[in-house]
Amino acid sequence: MKKTIDSVSLSGLRLRRTRLNPAIRNMLAEPFPPPEKFIWPVFVIGGRGQKIPIESMPGQFRFSIDELLKALSLVAESGIGGLMLFAVPDDSLKTPDGSYAWKENGLVQKAIREIRKEFPSLLVFTDVCLCEYTSHGHCGLLKDGCTVDNDSTLELLARTAVSHAEAGAHCVAPSAMMDGQVAAIRDSLDAESYTDTLLMSYSSKFASSMYGPFREAAASAPSHGDRKSYQADYRNPRTALLESILDEGEGADILMVKPAQMYLDIIAEVKRTTLLPVAAYNVSGEYSMIHASAQKGWGNLEDMARESLCSIRRAGADIILSYWASRYRSIFPS
Repeated sequence: MKKTIDSVSLSGLRLRRTRLNPAIRNMLAEPFPPPEKFIWPVFVIGGRGQKIPIESMPGQFRFSIDELLKALSLVAESGIGGLMLFAVPDDSLKTPDGSYAWKENGLVQKAIREIRKEFPSLLVFTDVCLCEYTSHGHCGLLKDGCTVDNDSTLELLARTAVSHAEAGAHCVAPSAMMDGQVAAIRDSLDAESYTDTLLMSYSSKFASSMYGPFREAAASAPSHGDRKSYQADYRNPRTALLESILDEGEGADILMVKPAQMYLDIIAEVKRTTLLPVAAYNVSGEYSMIHASAQKGWGNLEDMARESLCSIRRAGADIILSYWASRYRSIFPS
C-alpha cells in the first residue's frame, strides 16, 4: 500500500542521504534539457562581413548572412534544434505598412534559403511581425496615425508568413498579438499549399519590461506610445491563458509563453490545459540580467544560466527559445 507522509516515521528520515555525493545527486536528478529542445534567436542585417556586438546582450551579435553561416557552423555542432530569425533592415527600407517584411529577397527570406542550403538538418523558425519593418515601430498598420488597426494588419501578417514559407521556413511564428492572426496565417498557408509549414503562435505574450535589450538589437521600439493595447497585461493572466486557448482553436501547432522566467506559472498552466507542444521564450531582459549580475560578481554566469533554463523546462516547456542556446555546451557540459 502506498504510504503517505502521515504514515511515515519522520524520526528516521534523513533526506541528506539522497544528496551525499555527486553520483547519488545525478542519479536522482531530472536530466538537463537536451540541446534539441533549444531554439537560438538571431538578428540578421544587410551587407557582408558584419558581426556587430549587441552591447546590452553580451555574447550576441547582429549578423550579416555570411557571418551568421559561420557562427552556425559551430552552434549547429552542439545539436540545438533550430534558430529563430529576426531581421534588422536599414531605416531606409521601413515604411508605414512594413512592406519589406514580405519581399522575396528580404533579409529573412534570403537567410532562410542560405541556411537551408548549408544546414539542411537545422530547423528554421521565423518571427512574423511588422514592428521591425514599420517606420513607426508598431506591430501593424496604424489608423488615425496612432492606433493599430487589427483587421487590416492580418492580411499583411499572412502575406509575410507565406513569403517565409516560400523561402523554405519550417515554422512561422506570429508575434504581433493581433486577434485572429493565427487563423488568417493558417488559411493563407493552406491556400498556397504550405500545409506542412508549422505555425508556432506567441499565444501568451505579455507587455513586459523585459524586452528592452531586444528592442535595441532589433531597432524595433515604437516611435510613440506602447504595445499594451495588444500585448497581454501581466496583471491579467486569465486573458493571457485565453489567448492560448483561442490560438489552439485557430490552428496553432505550438503555443508559446513570452517571457519565460517571470511567467513560469503561466507556462505550467498552459501545459496543463493543452495537448499541444508548449514553447517558452527566455527573453533578452532575462538573459541580460544574469550577465549583469555575473559582471558584478554576484553569481557564477553558467550556474545562474543553468538554473534559469532548468526552471523553464521544469515548469513544462517542451521547447526553449533562448540566447543561451548559442553556448549550450558551456552551459550544459557533457
